[in-house]
Amino acid sequence: MKKWILPIFILCLVSGVFAFNAVSATSIVPITTQVDFFYSATCPHCAAEEVFLKDLQEKYPSIEIKSYEVTGSSANQALLKDFYQKYNVPEREQGFVPATFTPTRYFIGFNTQIGQDIESCLITCLNGGEATSPKFKVPLLGEIDAQKISLPLLTVVLGILDGFNPCAMWVLVVLISMLLAAKSRKKIALVGGIFIAVEGLLYFLFMAAWLNALLFMSFVSWTRILIGVFGIAFGIWRIRDFITWRPGVCKVVDEKSEGKILQRMKNILKPSALPATIFGVVVLAIGVNLIEFFCSAGFPVIYTRILSAQGIDTIQYYLYLAFYNLFYMLDDLIVFGVAFFTLSRFNFSEKYNRYSTLVAGVLILILGALLIFKPELLVFH
Repeated sequence: MKKWILPIFILCLVSGVFAFNAVSATSIVPITTQVDFFYSATCPHCAAEEVFLKDLQEKYPSIEIKSYEVTGSSANQALLKDFYQKYNVPEREQGFVPATFTPTRYFIGFNTQIGQDIESCLITCLNGGEATSPKFKVPLLGEIDAQKISLPLLTVVLGILDGFNPCAMWVLVVLISMLLAAKSRKKIALVGGIFIAVEGLLYFLFMAAWLNALLFMSFVSWTRILIGVFGIAFGIWRIRDFITWRPGVCKVVDEKSEGKILQRMKNILKPSALPATIFGVVVLAIGVNLIEFFCSAGFPVIYTRILSAQGIDTIQYYLYLAFYNLFYMLDDLIVFGVAFFTLSRFNFSEKYNRYSTLVAGVLILILGALLIFKPELLVFH
């Protein structure tokens, strides 16, 4: 059975990427360079963007800018509502200025980051709908074309790497080992299934809350820098974990806390009424989720920050979060599936876990640096 685990894992990875690419496919990009700019005469951010757009028009003469003052014109307000409908702007983003509409995207508010995004978007339009190919060099990996990195692929990679850490795995592996002594698929399905379901739901809710906070603060440019610095620090920490690797050890759980968790698992598996068992599993999953947050916070924080910059529909945000969580839980699902169908224990090798830590650290470090110095490379058109 074990020899089939890696091929199955790779098959799920590849099929997931292609399936989600179909869901997130964008419409055909029209070849035009018109920009519709809605502003208020009393708005300082609008005034700043007006200067930016004039400079942009001098830099790219093919761009045509149409400006509409909305405070004193009911006709312009009605036109703005038409643009909201045409571009499927969520209600929570409506009513704010400046509002800028390019042929392919809209932008609400203005700061340095948004200005860079607008220019990048217009460059794509000026190239006939074909994006330029920004490239960057990565030590050991060489030159990488940013346009070849898709958001679904990034979602899969970060989700999988997020799932591979000792804090996320050791509780489930020990719990499954205890359940196998009972030789009962019913018990494995009940306890293991509830544990995984609650764990996945809580992680999704945490990421959704964090994403909404970042969307709410989308006009605050310093959050990008702060999260970028956090990403670099987290990446260095994960690389340090690779260098000082100790098998099966979660760095954020001391022996006393580990003993309490083990005792809680033993109590859950004692004969008791069904409601008490379910309640115990839910409490255990909540406690483990808090531990996992401290161990792998860099992944959801970096990922949701990148996701918040994409300017996609609300439902697409949550689809991406669900897609991320599917691959985050994939290793747990494999361990659980093997135990349920074969009544035998399976765990990923320490070598596999260790090198996934190295890859995760390097990737998060790179993404953190890009958020600070080249954020436009993380906006996927």
